[in-house]
Amino acid sequence: MALKATIFKASLAVADMSRHHYQDYNLTLAQHPSETTERMMLRLLAFALCAHEDLSFGKGISDEDEGALYRQNLTGDYQLWVELGLPEEKRLRRASHKTQQLLLLAYGGTAVDKWYSSEQKALSQLKNLTIVAVSPADTAELAKLCDRSMQLQCTINEGQIWFGNSAQSVQVQLQFIQQSTPALLASE
Repeated sequence: MALKATIFKASLAVADMSRHHYQDYNLTLAQHPSETTERMMLRLLAFALCAHEDLSFGKGISDEDEGALYRQNLTGDYQLWVELGLPEEKRLRRASHKTQQLLLLAYGGTAVDKWYSSEQKALSQLKNLTIVAVSPADTAELAKLCDRSMQLQCTINEGQIWFGNSAQSVQVQLQFIQQSTPALLASE
Protein backbone atom coordinates (compact mmCIF):
# COMPACT_ATOMS: atom_id res chain seq x y z
CA MET A 1 0.00 0.00 0.00
CA ALA A 2 1.42 3.37 -1.02
CA LEU A 3 2.00 6.04 1.58
CA LYS A 4 -0.29 9.04 1.39
CA ALA A 5 0.68 12.68 1.41
CA THR A 6 0.50 14.60 4.68
CA ILE A 7 -1.72 17.68 4.51
CA PHE A 8 -0.62 20.98 6.05
CA LYS A 9 -2.63 24.18 6.35
CA ALA A 10 -0.87 27.53 6.33
CA SER A 11 -2.19 31.01 6.85
CA LEU A 12 0.51 33.17 5.29
CA ALA A 13 0.60 36.96 5.62
CA VAL A 14 2.91 38.46 2.99
CA ALA A 15 4.23 42.01 3.23
CA ASP A 16 6.49 42.53 0.22
CA MET A 17 7.53 46.16 0.33
CA SER A 18 9.72 45.77 -2.76
CA ARG A 19 6.70 44.92 -4.92
CA HIS A 20 4.09 46.77 -2.81
CA HIS A 21 2.24 43.48 -2.35
CA TYR A 22 0.36 42.98 0.93
CA GLN A 23 -1.94 39.97 1.10
CA ASP A 24 -3.07 37.13 3.36
CA TYR A 25 -3.21 33.64 1.85
CA ASN A 26 -4.86 30.49 3.17
CA LEU A 27 -2.88 27.63 1.69
CA THR A 28 -3.11 23.86 1.69
CA LEU A 29 0.13 21.97 1.12
CA ALA A 30 0.43 18.27 0.46
CA GLN A 31 3.78 16.87 1.62
CA HIS A 32 4.69 13.85 -0.49
CA PRO A 33 6.09 10.97 1.61
CA SER A 34 9.51 11.44 -0.01
CA GLU A 35 9.52 15.24 0.45
CA THR A 36 11.54 16.64 3.34
CA THR A 37 10.15 19.26 5.70
CA GLU A 38 12.88 21.63 4.49
CA ARG A 39 11.72 21.31 0.88
CA MET A 40 8.08 21.85 1.81
CA MET A 41 8.97 24.98 3.77
CA LEU A 42 11.02 26.20 0.79
CA ARG A 43 7.85 25.87 -1.30
CA LEU A 44 6.17 28.20 1.21
CA LEU A 45 9.12 30.60 1.03
CA ALA A 46 8.94 30.53 -2.77
CA PHE A 47 5.22 31.28 -2.56
CA ALA A 48 5.93 34.30 -0.35
CA LEU A 49 8.70 35.57 -2.65
CA CYS A 50 6.45 35.35 -5.73
CA ALA A 51 3.08 35.86 -4.02
CA HIS A 52 0.24 36.45 -6.44
CA GLU A 53 -3.45 35.51 -6.43
CA ASP A 54 -2.88 33.21 -9.43
CA LEU A 55 0.17 31.40 -8.02
CA SER A 56 -0.46 27.67 -7.54
CA PHE A 57 1.41 24.70 -6.13
CA GLY A 58 2.37 21.97 -8.59
CA LYS A 59 0.90 18.47 -8.55
CA GLY A 60 3.94 16.68 -7.21
CA ILE A 61 7.67 16.32 -6.83
CA SER A 62 8.32 14.50 -10.10
CA ASP A 63 5.70 16.16 -12.31
CA GLU A 64 7.40 17.18 -15.56
CA ASP A 65 4.52 19.32 -16.83
CA GLU A 66 4.62 22.00 -14.14
CA GLY A 67 6.97 23.39 -11.54
CA ALA A 68 6.82 23.18 -7.76
CA LEU A 69 4.86 26.43 -8.12
CA TYR A 70 3.55 28.15 -11.21
CA ARG A 71 1.43 31.06 -12.37
CA GLN A 72 -0.57 31.05 -15.59
CA ASN A 73 -2.49 33.83 -17.29
CA LEU A 74 -6.11 33.48 -18.40
CA THR A 75 -5.08 31.91 -21.71
CA GLY A 76 -3.08 29.19 -19.94
CA ASP A 77 0.36 30.57 -20.79
CA TYR A 78 2.91 30.22 -17.99
CA GLN A 79 4.06 33.55 -16.59
CA LEU A 80 6.14 32.08 -13.76
CA TRP A 81 7.59 28.63 -13.12
CA VAL A 82 9.38 27.81 -9.85
CA GLU A 83 11.68 24.82 -9.33
CA LEU A 84 13.41 23.68 -6.14
CA GLY A 85 16.64 21.81 -5.52
CA LEU A 86 19.25 20.97 -8.15
CA PRO A 87 17.33 19.83 -11.23
CA GLU A 88 18.89 18.65 -14.46
CA GLU A 89 19.73 21.35 -16.99
CA LYS A 90 17.35 19.68 -19.45
CA ARG A 91 14.39 20.20 -17.09
CA LEU A 92 15.26 23.88 -16.61
CA ARG A 93 15.74 24.42 -20.35
CA ARG A 94 12.34 22.84 -21.07
CA ALA A 95 10.69 24.99 -18.36
CA SER A 96 12.48 28.09 -19.66
CA HIS A 97 10.85 27.65 -23.06
CA LYS A 98 7.38 27.30 -21.51
CA THR A 99 7.38 30.37 -19.25
CA GLN A 100 8.17 34.08 -19.16
CA GLN A 101 10.09 33.87 -15.86
CA LEU A 102 11.80 30.86 -14.27
CA LEU A 103 12.97 30.80 -10.65
CA LEU A 104 15.13 28.11 -9.09
CA LEU A 105 15.46 27.99 -5.31
CA ALA A 106 18.57 25.87 -4.96
CA TYR A 107 19.47 24.21 -1.68
CA GLY A 108 21.96 21.62 -0.55
CA GLY A 109 24.98 23.55 0.75
CA THR A 110 28.23 22.97 -1.13
CA ALA A 111 26.41 20.73 -3.63
CA VAL A 112 24.84 23.91 -5.08
CA ASP A 113 28.25 25.34 -6.03
CA LYS A 114 29.38 22.06 -7.59
CA TRP A 115 26.09 21.70 -9.47
CA TYR A 116 26.21 25.27 -10.82
CA SER A 117 29.85 25.08 -11.89
CA SER A 118 29.03 21.98 -13.95
CA GLU A 119 25.85 23.52 -15.46
CA GLN A 120 26.82 27.21 -15.67
CA LYS A 121 27.60 27.36 -19.38
CA ALA A 122 24.21 25.94 -20.41
CA LEU A 123 22.21 27.77 -17.72
CA SER A 124 23.71 31.17 -18.54
CA GLN A 125 21.99 30.89 -21.95
CA LEU A 126 18.57 30.88 -20.23
CA LYS A 127 17.96 34.63 -19.95
CA ASN A 128 14.65 34.22 -18.08
CA LEU A 129 16.24 32.08 -15.32
CA THR A 130 16.93 33.39 -11.83
CA ILE A 131 18.84 31.10 -9.48
CA VAL A 132 19.02 31.80 -5.76
CA ALA A 133 20.52 29.55 -3.12
CA VAL A 134 19.23 29.10 0.42
CA SER A 135 21.78 27.95 3.00
CA PRO A 136 21.38 24.70 4.97
CA ALA A 137 21.20 26.76 8.18
CA ASP A 138 18.27 28.78 6.82
CA THR A 139 16.41 25.70 5.53
CA ALA A 140 16.85 24.05 8.95
CA GLU A 141 15.45 27.15 10.69
CA LEU A 142 12.51 27.27 8.27
CA ALA A 143 11.78 23.61 9.02
CA LYS A 144 11.44 24.47 12.72
CA LEU A 145 8.46 26.69 11.81
CA CYS A 146 6.59 23.72 10.34
CA ASP A 147 3.37 22.57 11.96
CA ARG A 148 0.24 20.87 10.62
CA SER A 149 -1.60 24.18 11.05
CA MET A 150 0.65 27.22 10.59
CA GLN A 151 0.15 30.94 11.11
CA LEU A 152 3.10 32.53 9.29
CA GLN A 153 4.26 35.98 8.29
CA CYS A 154 6.79 36.92 5.64
CA THR A 155 8.21 40.42 5.34
CA ILE A 156 10.35 41.32 2.34
CA ASN A 157 12.11 44.67 2.15
CA GLU A 158 15.19 45.69 0.12
CA GLY A 159 16.47 42.13 -0.19
CA GLN A 160 15.85 41.30 3.47
CA ILE A 161 13.47 38.40 4.11
CA TRP A 162 11.94 37.66 7.51
CA PHE A 163 9.83 34.53 7.81
CA GLY A 164 8.21 33.51 11.07
CA ASN A 165 5.31 32.76 13.35
CA SER A 166 4.20 34.27 16.67
CA ALA A 167 7.01 32.51 18.58
CA GLN A 168 10.06 32.85 16.34
CA SER A 169 11.40 34.55 13.25
CA VAL A 170 14.05 33.55 10.73
CA GLN A 171 16.03 35.93 8.56
CA VAL A 172 16.55 34.17 5.23
CA GLN A 173 19.56 35.22 3.18
CA LEU A 174 19.22 34.51 -0.52
CA GLN A 175 22.47 34.08 -2.42
CA PHE A 176 21.90 35.26 -5.98
CA ILE A 177 23.73 32.96 -8.38
CA GLN A 178 22.12 34.05 -11.65
CA GLN A 179 19.66 36.90 -12.28
CA SER A 180 17.21 36.90 -15.16
CA THR A 181 16.66 39.76 -17.57
CA PRO A 182 14.49 41.55 -16.53
CA ALA A 183 15.14 40.81 -12.84
CA LEU A 184 12.56 38.58 -11.17
CA LEU A 185 13.55 39.27 -7.56
CA ALA A 186 15.15 42.34 -6.04
CA SER A 187 18.63 41.46 -4.79
CA GLU A 188 18.86 44.63 -2.69
